[in-house]
Amino acid sequence: MFSCGRDEKEIHLTGPTMGTVYNIKYVDTDLITANELQKLVDTELLNINQLMSTYIKDSELSRFNQWNSTEPFPLSNATLFVMQEAKRLGELSSGLLDVTVGPLVNLWGFGPEARPEKIPSDADIIAARERVGLNRLKLNVTSARKTHPNLYVDLSTIAKGYGVDRLAEILQQYNIHNFLVEVGGEMRLSGKKSNGQDWRVAIEKPLTKERAVERIISVGNNAIATSGDYRNYYEENGIRYSHLIDPTTAYPINHNLVSVTVVHSSSMTADGLATALNVMGKERALALANKNDLAVFLITRENDDFKEYTSTKFEQVVTVH
Repeated sequence: MFSCGRDEKEIHLTGPTMGTVYNIKYVDTDLITANELQKLVDTELLNINQLMSTYIKDSELSRFNQWNSTEPFPLSNATLFVMQEAKRLGELSSGLLDVTVGPLVNLWGFGPEARPEKIPSDADIIAARERVGLNRLKLNVTSARKTHPNLYVDLSTIAKGYGVDRLAEILQQYNIHNFLVEVGGEMRLSGKKSNGQDWRVAIEKPLTKERAVERIISVGNNAIATSGDYRNYYEENGIRYSHLIDPTTAYPINHNLVSVTVVHSSSMTADGLATALNVMGKERALALANKNDLAVFLITRENDDFKEYTSTKFEQVVTVH
């Protein structure tokens, strides 16, 4: 699939990937044609999918998940790199970003197996927790090992961000330094638009049934990722069940933090952090952001209204329009 739109010398490439679409806008260069660049982009994204998708039955990650053994399983450098960052962010967030949480997500009805007939029992939750835990995933230079043979790893919280970073690296290899790369809402920006203006990004207002803008910002040469639970949830007996599961409790989150935006040099890191901070809730998220010098923008729902909170670093690196 190829789409190329020009705004003076600004080129737009788009196509399907990872169950969503990618968009790349960049200021034209003489080093590579739009057709050639799109081929490189599509090839790279196909490779990442074939490594890390849980929807492709014979992807590297799917084969690792089907490996019901505690023996080491050889993995590519790319998959190990993403797993290592997942482990690091898991430790940074005290276990709240946990790429092994899939059995609990499925149990609560937010995985491919769809919504359960009833809320899970305590016994079901205890059984699922036996198969969850980052400490059960051991990594070395060339392989990964499970300490529980049925451990299941899902990298969807950071794989799109990794894809964005890889596309940015491809652009930079061809001396393209004025660009916007986006995959399924995760973005990386660099330089300026063709008209010399900053790239602008809209942070969405966390509304369930309509789309509106909360803030328009510029983030310089950085990535930006947003995580929210305002569209993916269900209600039963007056209780709202979010798709974001707290691995430490095995239950969906129930606080009033509804949207987290993270600005970081790495899209993969921003992607994972946005999810982890969203699980945490406002107080802990702000404390972690300020302690670790992270640029974070939070939206809470308070008394049927939205309130904004920002970390110190966010004020330093972001321009609000």
